[in-house]
Amino acid sequence: MAWTQPLAKVKGQLRIRSLLARQCLAEFLGVFVLMLLTQGAVAQAVTSGETKGNFFTMFLAGSLAVVIAIYVGGNVSGDEGKAGPSEGTEIYAKELKLLSAFCASGATYVLYYDALQNYTSGNLTVTGPKETASIFATYPAPYLSLNNGFLDQVLGTGILIVGILAILDTRNKGVPAGLEPVAVGLLILVIGLSMGANCGFPLNPARDLGPRLFTYVAGWGPEVFSAGNGWWWVPVVAPLVGAALGTATYQLLVALHHPEDSEPARDLEFAQHEVSGLETPASAQKPEYKL
Repeated sequence: MAWTQPLAKVKGQLRIRSLLARQCLAEFLGVFVLMLLTQGAVAQAVTSGETKGNFFTMFLAGSLAVVIAIYVGGNVSGDEGKAGPSEGTEIYAKELKLLSAFCASGATYVLYYDALQNYTSGNLTVTGPKETASIFATYPAPYLSLNNGFLDQVLGTGILIVGILAILDTRNKGVPAGLEPVAVGLLILVIGLSMGANCGFPLNPARDLGPRLFTYVAGWGPEVFSAGNGWWWVPVVAPLVGAALGTATYQLLVALHHPEDSEPARDLEFAQHEVSGLETPASAQKPEYKL
């Protein structure tokens, strides 16, 4: 048709040829979507006095946001068709996530500006019955010490990394191609429902620091860094420790012990045993999650 040629020309002009730039844009958009949906669910619950949401809807929305975010930006590839971040992307990943989380917090603030003003009467606070800073960043429960909070984040992030490595490990049980984001979302949900009471399971330094910086400049002030006995550094440092420990744990206890390629007969016997086991019906119990 007559318009296809001009459209193709415009597409060619708009297409970014730099692989690094394309990956950076996808990374930015993915984190933006993740943070906007997650914070939006929390803002809806908080500003409505939990009449339009509660802890479960917040955790569920955050988990589904992870799924959508991975689908949005998780498979940007180059001419070779290889998915995943390049070395260059890794260099800028932390800065990109920080900037994207900051911008997403601004979008949430604008979206819920009237609701925030109505709920707080214009008084943006970090603590107290009408606090709203926790919409954007995480803060510890009143009973939580820094030591216990640090352990919480190390353990939670470690479990997250172990789960992700298991999901992506093709020599393990495996997940059908294209469903990996769904499995990761379920992993996030179960971590939230089992480990979210202490401090809201940030699990990612950029996810917490970017929004905290936004609240600092948007009206909540320096208390965002002093609240909780100076809590702000825990969700920045502890997840890094947890990620390293989680990676080491999975490698040492699982990945290093996969059967070698020289053991096909054993693998086949194991697979046949698994199939026969699946043919036997078994009763399932619904897990009970408590906070």
